[in-house]
Amino acid sequence: MSVLHPADSIATTASAASAASTASSPTLARPPQAPRHPAPLPTRTVTDVRAALFARVEIALLDVREEAAYAEAHPLWAANLAASRLELDAWGRLPRRDVPIVVYDNGEGVAAPSARKLQALGYTDVALLDGGLAAWRDAGLELFRDVNVPSKAFGELVEARRHTPSLPAEELQRRLARGDRLVLLDARRFDEYRTMSLPGSISVPGGELVRRARDLAPDPTTTIVVHCAGRTRSLIGAQSLIDAGLPNPVVALRNGTIGWTLAGLALAQGQGRSHEDVPLGDLDAAREGATALARRAHAQRIDARVLAEWLADPRRSTYRFDVRGADEYARGHRPGFRHAPGGQLVQETDHHVPVRGARIVLSDDDGIRASMAAAWLAQMGWEVAVLPPDPAAHTETGPDLPPQPLSPTVATVTPAELARWRAEDADREHPKTVVVDVAPSITYIVRHIPGAWWSPRARLAEALRTVIPPARRVVLTGNLGVLPRFVAADLAAELAAEGRELLVLEGGTTAWYDAGLPIESANPRLAFPRDDRYRRPYEGTNHPRDAMQAYLDWEYGLVAQLDRDGTHFFRVIEG
Repeated sequence: MSVLHPADSIATTASAASAASTASSPTLARPPQAPRHPAPLPTRTVTDVRAALFARVEIALLDVREEAAYAEAHPLWAANLAASRLELDAWGRLPRRDVPIVVYDNGEGVAAPSARKLQALGYTDVALLDGGLAAWRDAGLELFRDVNVPSKAFGELVEARRHTPSLPAEELQRRLARGDRLVLLDARRFDEYRTMSLPGSISVPGGELVRRARDLAPDPTTTIVVHCAGRTRSLIGAQSLIDAGLPNPVVALRNGTIGWTLAGLALAQGQGRSHEDVPLGDLDAAREGATALARRAHAQRIDARVLAEWLADPRRSTYRFDVRGADEYARGHRPGFRHAPGGQLVQETDHHVPVRGARIVLSDDDGIRASMAAAWLAQMGWEVAVLPPDPAAHTETGPDLPPQPLSPTVATVTPAELARWRAEDADREHPKTVVVDVAPSITYIVRHIPGAWWSPRARLAEALRTVIPPARRVVLTGNLGVLPRFVAADLAAELAAEGRELLVLEGGTTAWYDAGLPIESANPRLAFPRDDRYRRPYEGTNHPRDAMQAYLDWEYGLVAQLDRDGTHFFRVIEG
């Protein structure tokens, strides 16, 4: 086949699983079991995938490797859905069960098992990329490094087309030293800001900038400097303020905290200044600017009736996001809407919306944040719509909970019983029980059961054969004990054949800690290198200078990569 036409690849009537995906609360249902003798997995070629992208029909190109491997090289519109967490993440990130899905790896052997698991989760149009990532490379097509590449490439294109004003770190420092009227707004998440930020800056996550800038810089002669760790959120944030008609002079800090560090200037750690510390002022000017910008970008405005029609359409995926802050969302939101703060949604679109060609519907309570996010997403080629504010529609409360299948029934052990077994093992030369943590590696590093090993899920069987000391009992744990149940279901038969017992710690490491049992962050036992998360050169404060500079050089080259790739359909509005 040459192109994935919706009529060819999508059932014309909604399946029961598709109907479940539009429910207003997290879905808890046991996924269908994979057939004992499944048919061979279908394949789609690189040409098929490219044709779908050019035709702008729905497709989810999924890289199921761990994030570090994904960040080394992947196609522009490939989304990372790691095999290690597939059951926990798939239903939330792929809301329509008959969406066309193409899965690949780079020879690691995780693509086919992941495709089978997606089928077991109810997805009906799952194929392997013929030849995997190597086929993409062999075809001479563009491969991209790092994560959240579409958003970062778009930010570079915005600067190239709009000539977004910026200041180098040295010039900003001179202006601060002579006492110029400046306000520094950090457009990242608050936790990133706390880790390291410009001295004296204020945390204003990107989705809040247009809404709060007038309150934080009420004198129109005050220059507003927007920054992030690198470039994207600085550029998008500064351009947002300019496009929304803010009267102040607005600039981005060129190259963010990386540029500041490379200039030999010191960053602050642990700052706590937030836009929430300043009373909310009159929003009329901000609302007018945001609405006008969304209109210029051709973002749609729809009502609840149209949204219901979209959700009932079995041939399209419709993502729904509330773009306000987490506390606002928890106090009340529209049923079925996931939480994605506007700035992060624009920054991490590939994570939140892995189905290229899908619809996106945004909601807020003031008409500003949803309109601003919609304006940028529309320029990125998404079909995006804004619902009018309606606080009366916010009938669901609580934090964002992704829909997940019920976890498999497996043998378990309580923290007290595991503690007793470990005490009995204390004097044995060859302990009968070994604990293996399958949580994300950063979670394991922060806190783990003393003596527990860590292994990536995809290599756990190998770890138990070749690295982890043999034991009659293997106890799997994780943060809350949910993921280990799926891991145990994969390995139970194999370990039983070896005469070994496989159990899951009830409640995971959290339950162990809550029971008052010991926890440590030292002495990690890593069965394999930590490849489940890419170490970003713009996070933290201890990266080598050459890595920071290399990251900036890569960002500068993204516009040329976009031109060579040709599948982006970005459309930057004129000033």
